[in-house]
Amino acid sequence: MNQNIKPKQLRTNYTVCRFLKKTEDIVISVIILSLITPILLIIAIAIKSTSKGPVIFKQKRGGINNKEIVIYKFRSMSVQDDGAVINQVTKGDVRTTTIGKFLRKFSLDELPQFINVIQGRMSVVGPRPHAIAHNIEYAKLIPEYNQRTLVKPGITGLAQINGWRGETDTLEKMQQRVNMDLIYNHNWTLWLDIKIIFASIFKGFINKNAY
Repeated sequence: MNQNIKPKQLRTNYTVCRFLKKTEDIVISVIILSLITPILLIIAIAIKSTSKGPVIFKQKRGGINNKEIVIYKFRSMSVQDDGAVINQVTKGDVRTTTIGKFLRKFSLDELPQFINVIQGRMSVVGPRPHAIAHNIEYAKLIPEYNQRTLVKPGITGLAQINGWRGETDTLEKMQQRVNMDLIYNHNWTLWLDIKIIFASIFKGFINKNAY
């Protein structure tokens, strides 16, 4: 740490960063939700008319400082897992519905999470929120794992645009995701968020690991 930076200055810088981040989240989410409302309605109708169950999938996940939050996604599977044991989605998973496969391929199932951002539970950009069961499991296996939760979780992040999204069937994959999350946490700038958002359109939301 730079010894010339006084504690008061650090607090001021932190306050400014929080304000910029929150403003970014609200402005972007309001714009996107206002533009995609017709798409949300079409997806909701498609889900309801092609499979049994609710349109919105709700699940408890780890938020900032591991505080429990509830995230919203379009339901893409026939199950509603939210307990002590949650099996990750695998390629060709039989639990995925027909419309769900399409939604997951193009990350359209993630769209309701902009509501989570408006509510203050998530950010547009940040480490992806994991299920509570997975947080408990990986915190035991990766010493620095919980450091990724020092900021609000995001809809997209540095790990996602670098290919570390989707199923983590090996510990190495989760380690790589955590590494990317920590790089983001330690190097946050408004410009970095903007770059991640634009990169997500081409490399994050449409990805070979999205299934």
